[in-house]
Amino acid sequence: MKSMFKLSRQAALVAATLSALTFGAAHAQNKPWHDIGRDATPAEVKAWDIDVRPDFKGLPKGAGSVSMGEEVWVAKCASCHGDFGESNEVFTPIIGGTTKKDIETGRVASLVEGAPATAPQKTTIMKVATLSTLWDYINRAMPWNNPKTLTADEVFGVTAYLLNLAEIVPADFTLSDQNIAEVQKRMPNRNGMVFYEPMWKVNGKGDVKNVACMKDCAVDPKVQSFLPDFARDAHGNIQEQNRVIGPVRGADTTKPPPKSLEGAAAAASVVAVAPAAGAGANVNNLLAANACTACHGVKNKIVGPAFVEIAAKHAGRADAETYLAGKIKSGGSGVYGPVPMPPQPQVSDADALAMAKWIAAGAK
Repeated sequence: MKSMFKLSRQAALVAATLSALTFGAAHAQNKPWHDIGRDATPAEVKAWDIDVRPDFKGLPKGAGSVSMGEEVWVAKCASCHGDFGESNEVFTPIIGGTTKKDIETGRVASLVEGAPATAPQKTTIMKVATLSTLWDYINRAMPWNNPKTLTADEVFGVTAYLLNLAEIVPADFTLSDQNIAEVQKRMPNRNGMVFYEPMWKVNGKGDVKNVACMKDCAVDPKVQSFLPDFARDAHGNIQEQNRVIGPVRGADTTKPPPKSLEGAAAAASVVAVAPAAGAGANVNNLLAANACTACHGVKNKIVGPAFVEIAAKHAGRADAETYLAGKIKSGGSGVYGPVPMPPQPQVSDADALAMAKWIAAGAK
């Protein structure tokens, strides 16, 4: 018995030694950065995991009626999208182009290849296949001038209002996290999402039929896109219609097409907003924080008039600062044409006045 106990102790000692050696070898093989960082906490993962998926995973609880959604729409959305989602000189239409038959089949007939078009242009409700996409985009990106400020109930209501305009749900309908999956079954283009397998294959034949060529190729391939000369300015000067934020710049379509890529020269043609002088107020930060530069350039008209144009229009007006501060807060239309300016209730009175003073002083 004593001998067996001694052997057991020896076996345990050998096992422990082997375990230590194995751990040491494994530890030595680890990458130098194996102990850097840590696993994300559930709270950190939750902060990033904010999308709403086609199966509605990630959708928060809530509910909103068509009538409630209409009130939110008129107050916060109609200035850019029109009262009925038909567009209001700023964005393309959201509603239109679908039929009751499309709701039955789940495929917008006019989008089928070779079918005659039934609408002057493609609307959002014609193209979107999943209701989660619509809900998620409104929730994260709207209103354009003040995104992520709608409550979950308001997003449900706005979505319900749009669905009612498209005759997908009745006027007395309340959309919620409990019934949204059923409403998905009535989306006009729910069967319109096409999975093109060759695009996703990683083994076997891909989506091209060209012969592989690494040198001495018979054809010199070129990838380019262009508008014919007669259509270059069909939609006005594209350069003036781009946001002044970010690297993308539209071509100056009032001029002939360039013979080479404009690159940095095109980007350099966009005038940046300079910090304001005096009082320590950095109007540059205020304009950027409130998305003003998405619609207004300093010297260039984008969607709305240039700041210098506004300054010139109200030059000499005694109450220019007060007037402009009020317009920034309340919005309006008709002063510079039919394109409306949405109200900016999120801007404080002090910030609105600081921007108004800068404009009234000549936007310099």
